[in-house]
Amino acid sequence: MTPKFPMTLLAQIDDVAVFQTAAFISDDVNSPHLKNGQIESDNQASYGELNLGLHVKDDASKVLNNRMRLLTAINEQIAGISLKTEQPTSIKSLHWVSQVHGKHIYDVDATALGMKPMPADAIISQQQGLGLAIMTADCVPIVLYQPASGQIAAIHAGWQGLACGVIQATVQRFRESGPISAWIGVCISQENYEVGRQVRDQLLAGCVETQSLTVSDIENFDQLYVVNSEADNADKLKLDLPKLAADQLKTTGVTLTGGLPKHCSYADNRYYSYRRQTHLNQPATGRMALVIVRGLSAH
Repeated sequence: MTPKFPMTLLAQIDDVAVFQTAAFISDDVNSPHLKNGQIESDNQASYGELNLGLHVKDDASKVLNNRMRLLTAINEQIAGISLKTEQPTSIKSLHWVSQVHGKHIYDVDATALGMKPMPADAIISQQQGLGLAIMTADCVPIVLYQPASGQIAAIHAGWQGLACGVIQATVQRFRESGPISAWIGVCISQENYEVGRQVRDQLLAGCVETQSLTVSDIENFDQLYVVNSEADNADKLKLDLPKLAADQLKTTGVTLTGGLPKHCSYADNRYYSYRRQTHLNQPATGRMALVIVRGLSAH
């Protein structure tokens, strides 16, 4: 984590950088006050230190201030990187969407800027000097970068997005041929993602319909992505969403850089988790973001 700010630089290539935000910086989760208060208490909203979601009943002015703090922290971080390369860059704006668990794509370059965020689950742009942010609290966040075109994208992929082909649809919007790299941010692990069998059935049916997995992956779906729940209920099982997302990326020809996420949003209190919120009977929790930025040269 960045000192005194809950954000981690995951990758930097060319003029592009990828950042993962969190609810708390690493040291904060060991604080007795936070451990027994904001993080683990029942019946109390858990907005943490950097809630970026406007839709979770938090104070809107605080959320907007958090987004400005994030932009400032990103510029401070990339300024440090730029000093080493002698090519100072900056980010002028971050773009957000109102996520709807579908596969609508917001093309920043082709859409006039409005007061309301666009309803979409993916964002794409070829511009320099901006960042694309995807909010999550368990779902799989993905960002893409194609060096040949300079295009960047950010994707929100919960089980519904994976079922309807949001990854495939986003990759198809890249205008040029050439390799595309991807990074997956913090999300819920299979160990903690228990669902009903009907979710598995809908997810498999969606992957078949969109052809977002290989024939082999479809035939071995349960072996690859499903384990039986430890609960006595036979209708419950556990899904591996990050692995499924990684395999969908591979099917589209995208290279996953950095591997699968090392942290689980549910198990690690540094991150927001909608499922943890429900299990603790909390009325709300915050949202973190996976952000990809493409710098604008100061010269």
